Amino acid sequence: MAGPSAFSVYALRLGPGEDIVTSLLKFVEDKKLKAPFVMTCVGSITKATLRLANATASNTNQIIHLNERFEIVSLVGTLNKAPHLHICLSDKDGKTVGGHVISDLEVFTTAEIVIGECTGLQFTREMDDRTVCIVDHVTRIVNAPKRQ
Repeated sequence: MAGPSAFSVYALRLGPGEDIVTSLLKFVEDKKLKAPFVMTCVGSITKATLRLANATASNTNQIIHLNERFEIVSLVGTLNKAPHLHICLSDKDGKTVGGHVISDLEVFTTAEIVIGECTGLQFTREMDDRTVCIVDHVTRIVNAPKRQ
């Protein structure tokens, strides 16, 4: 465990046709963020590729491809070179679907995203020998420069 940490907040608005994951990774790289996370997101999408939670030992990657309009009900997670994002989407009837974001989050009208960054920390993804899964790992950056 690392923390507590102060944090900075950024706001990003994406337009029609933009890919949310690609745009977030570019934003993180451009700003040189070390411990970024999605605080909240509202908007809509036309495509999504998700991994579902009902994976088993023999099927660890049950993936669905969605190609219709959805409202973003929630988008949360950490943003590093291998982002760990979960999303919940609502269809035209208000039915929801959610899962681990794989790719293809294409904006329909807009996506308004609030991004936080923990000062003095760094997020990475590492293999956990106990669960044989890649999990988030947080480390404190010694003598981290203060962000202006």
